[in-house]
Amino acid sequence: MTHGMPSPPPPPGLPKTAYVTLWFPKPSETFIYREVQIMRRMGMPLTVYSLYDRLGCHLTGEMQRDDIPVERLGCRRTLLGASAFAYWLKRRPEVLKPLFASLLFRRWRCLEQTGENYWACYCGCHLARRFEETGVRHIHACWANGPATAAWVASALTGIPFSFTGRAGDIYPADGALPEKIANAAFARVDAAFNIDYLRGFADGRDDKIVLVRNCLSWEDCQDAPAPMQPPYHIMALCRFVRTKGLDVLLRACRALADDGVDFTLTLAGSGPQCLPLKALVRRLKLTDRVRFPGFVPHDQVPRMLRQADVFVTPSKVVQSGDRDGLPTVIMEALMHRVPVVATDVGGIREVVRDGETGRLIPQLDVEAMKRAILDVLRNRDKALAMAERGRQLILDYYDSEKNARRMIELICAHSA
Repeated sequence: MTHGMPSPPPPPGLPKTAYVTLWFPKPSETFIYREVQIMRRMGMPLTVYSLYDRLGCHLTGEMQRDDIPVERLGCRRTLLGASAFAYWLKRRPEVLKPLFASLLFRRWRCLEQTGENYWACYCGCHLARRFEETGVRHIHACWANGPATAAWVASALTGIPFSFTGRAGDIYPADGALPEKIANAAFARVDAAFNIDYLRGFADGRDDKIVLVRNCLSWEDCQDAPAPMQPPYHIMALCRFVRTKGLDVLLRACRALADDGVDFTLTLAGSGPQCLPLKALVRRLKLTDRVRFPGFVPHDQVPRMLRQADVFVTPSKVVQSGDRDGLPTVIMEALMHRVPVVATDVGGIREVVRDGETGRLIPQLDVEAMKRAILDVLRNRDKALAMAERGRQLILDYYDSEKNARRMIELICAHSA
């Protein structure tokens, strides 16, 4: 589903493009999958290169069809990386030696990021050979961390321009090479406006390099949720179970709702490292009879889940390291199903959840504010559904997939070899 008039045909002579990411397809990165799919449908000769091997779990039927060309690296390709490193060491030692020294002897933000960037450096050598062999004219990294490192190395060795997208945890906190990546990139794309000024702070005066192109999202099967808002009310959150999602705050708000005599059930759908701590917190708060954990929900089952909700809550928070959400796609999906949203003012959320206009926006970590906002939605159905409808219209304007894909194609065309 797209919004507005049909788009004109893509420009002729589109440059062969490589999209570099860690995993592809990845169930939680439907926005990348959709962007690639739509750009290829528009005629863009685009191949995906993933630094890691295939993911086999939780893929939708569409993702399992393998109709998008992907070249995967991973441990099985280690010898290819060694061969490519030797090749470039002989051919471009004046580039490879200082670049690798700079990247390998750099302070990265954590051990995991150190390993990811070391592997990305290694992969960049192999990708550089593949890009030359296949005639790639532009490299785009879907994330600012490891994928952008690999793209930067490949670009330095071949002279093929590269760009990258900065989103959320890949730039908060910034990794040790973000200023150099921006300096060497043709452009740095952000998918939410709140990141523009943040990345410009690393751009050393080249503010024009930071460009906003929102994600490509699809809106099939967007039936209105009934949202009867009759006891027992159905509160829902759907996300990865990680600290930045703030689900512990939501649980404490639900304890407060129970203390006030509100009859409700809470569905926490998803999976992740915080699953066991969250279940333990549910027991401590004596909410076991009110909270359901259905587990990971494949993307093609999300509409069914959302249509069961009276209110959708996104209690995101900034954790001690500085990591945070960008703009969770599931918020847009909830609004597209006309589900009222309560969310915190973290990252780019405030761009689509405008307090009293398209939903309820509250401060992060504020249990009392969250309780009051949820009650406001549940006790004022007409007002809540009107906010959700305004939110849907905003989403249709912001996330016109053809318009956003075409903007990416235009940028790549303007910065290709």
